[in-house]
Amino acid sequence: MTDSKPPLDIHVEHVETSGKVVHMLMTDRGNPTVKPPNWEPLPTASLFDADGLPRPHVVKDHFKREGLLHEADALEIITRCALIWKDEPNVAQQAEPVVIAGDIHGQFFDLVTLLEIGGDPSTQNYIFLGDYVDRGCFGMEVILLLMCYKICYPRTMIMLRGNHESRHLTAYFNFKREVQYKYSLAVYNAMMSAFDCLPLGCILNDKYFCVHGGLSPELRRISDINAIHRFREPPSSGPMCDLLWADPMDEKEGGVLVPQFFVPNTTRGCSYVYSHAAACRFLEENNFVTVIRGHEAQDEGYHLYRKTSKGFPSVICTFSAPNYCDTYDNRAAIIVLNKSIMNIRQFNSAPHPYYLPNFMNAFAWSLPFVAEKLMDVWTSILEVKKQTRRSHYI
Repeated sequence: MTDSKPPLDIHVEHVETSGKVVHMLMTDRGNPTVKPPNWEPLPTASLFDADGLPRPHVVKDHFKREGLLHEADALEIITRCALIWKDEPNVAQQAEPVVIAGDIHGQFFDLVTLLEIGGDPSTQNYIFLGDYVDRGCFGMEVILLLMCYKICYPRTMIMLRGNHESRHLTAYFNFKREVQYKYSLAVYNAMMSAFDCLPLGCILNDKYFCVHGGLSPELRRISDINAIHRFREPPSSGPMCDLLWADPMDEKEGGVLVPQFFVPNTTRGCSYVYSHAAACRFLEENNFVTVIRGHEAQDEGYHLYRKTSKGFPSVICTFSAPNYCDTYDNRAAIIVLNKSIMNIRQFNSAPHPYYLPNFMNAFAWSLPFVAEKLMDVWTSILEVKKQTRRSHYI
């Protein structure tokens, strides 16, 4: 490791985007900026170039029209990307200039904005911190597009595993239903096997440790992380679980420090919450400047935790899903590191198509309401008959 020298400063800038979805009453489409769907799968000849590599820009434009891939092509991309991940170590390496992105959670149209702000992966290094799927309704579009970029640019595109890249959470939330709705169970199973191959962390410039969740009482050195058997479903406890699930304590500057290094994470129901002292110990023992992680929604898209003795935040959290779940009204952020200067770029949510809950069609969704109204009509008819009989006897 080289001597750690923190960046001179952290700059925050807000990038104006199309903003929130504007609700409009129109005869054609509620929001004309969202194009009508493309009902036909992308032809294989359009998906792959002459060298057999996927064309990410073609895929992105097709997905913006809600188009799908042929199932065989989706499986081809998943399998090829999994083989690339399988050859990577538990802790990958990356260098600046680089863009670091946090949780995306199936918000494909916000991923498009992210790539516009951060730069095209063909010319820009990236580190994605995990949680590509669940919550949003476009998880397959998110992960397939990123897989296409990974196949084309395997060395400059680093993708880490998040806690949602698992069978347990994708079945509990909506990604499994999404894949079965858009493709098939076979595609879902292939995707889960691919997720098992994702790296767990990344060292940036020998100075910064990037991870989805955080630290573990069982992991003191990077060699400890590299010793983990990662090719499996994440366990409910232990060091692999902690890397995906742990959260930092938000200890304020000048406040009393928590003496414990790790305490049980009662909010999550698993793993730990790690203190400022635990973060500082990990940074000192590995000669790092800070931990960069995702895993938690932030109102401004990022959060800087208590500084170390070097005057730099011990932990930096970035979250890249604006207006999370169409509810939180939060900004998103990415981190751009170039020439040891760290810029945090914020952006707002983009308009996107709407899906009914659990990917129901309009008929299935409306049946309970129709049945309720029919019962009201039938009850009213019976009541009228009763009143008619009473008047007849009178």
